[in-house]
Amino acid sequence: MVRDCSTDTVAKAVREYEGVTRKHDIGGMIKALRIEAPDVIASFGEDAAVIRHNTDDALLLAADGIWSRLMEADPFWAGYCAVLVNVHDIAAMGAKPVAMVDILSVTSERIRTEVTRGMVTASAQFGVPIVGGHLHPDTPYSVVDVAILGTARMDQLIFSHTAEEGDAVIAAIDLDGRIHPSCCLNWDSVTMKSSAEVRAQIELMQHLGAERLVTAGKDISNPGIIGTLGMLLEVSGKGAVVDLEAIPRPDLAALGIPFEQWVRMYPGMGFILTVRDEHVAEVCRRFSSVGMAAASIGRVDASRNLTVTYHGEKTEVFDLDRDGIMRIFADEDVCR
Repeated sequence: MVRDCSTDTVAKAVREYEGVTRKHDIGGMIKALRIEAPDVIASFGEDAAVIRHNTDDALLLAADGIWSRLMEADPFWAGYCAVLVNVHDIAAMGAKPVAMVDILSVTSERIRTEVTRGMVTASAQFGVPIVGGHLHPDTPYSVVDVAILGTARMDQLIFSHTAEEGDAVIAAIDLDGRIHPSCCLNWDSVTMKSSAEVRAQIELMQHLGAERLVTAGKDISNPGIIGTLGMLLEVSGKGAVVDLEAIPRPDLAALGIPFEQWVRMYPGMGFILTVRDEHVAEVCRRFSSVGMAAASIGRVDASRNLTVTYHGEKTEVFDLDRDGIMRIFADEDVCR
């Protein structure tokens, strides 16, 4: 049971969370940058761009950066996460991560050493090599950004914009972890795991895509469980009702954290998926087989509102038709 849980408290915490509010400028960037290209199957609004490679295959391209505050707090963890979040982006789309390049700006040799140590640790663990990039060795700030290449068959891709009305919403998270000592909003379930364990979790998404067991998906990123679902619904032009009690979670009382902190956390391994009812049990079983807790937490509807419920309480978190998270709207067809 979720103790002392208020839907109003959770909704407000998610709406005002910096991991969500930092996404608001994305819509403006899309309008400034987007151009048509015949071989680009999907781009903005997805975890990775999809470029047709030949009739049956696709290349996937993504990039992500790490908040400067994490670089300052723990450059090793920042370097590790720079790799982790990019691997997640490719995996979330049912694809295989192939290789990465990085851009590293540092103020000191110490930070450079720790960041690169974190990057190579994650690179070796997940089996995705870093093959080049660019170094700014003398900047007044420290930032690491990584871009990643992936591959997939066209028929195994998992998109964000394809959730369907009536689908179940599944949250899948590896609960065997810890609150990272450098960041209270990071759930580290990866650094203590073997390469075989984390690679099996990543590769599972390829199987789910190839067998068409899910209709849409995203990796749980900085906006947390509810915020990530909101982003998926925004580009799909849909809404959903989520039961807070159903969200997978560790023993929060033992950890000493409130539920509204848990739903804002970035998990070391976690995905939000939409699934037809006939596939829910099988998808949850597949996640369980690789050490991840998965549960149906809600249902997709046509409302374009994301609402949370708990024991009869109900609160709207986002009106995606009015303002959204990324401030892009499905009727503008930005993601296709």
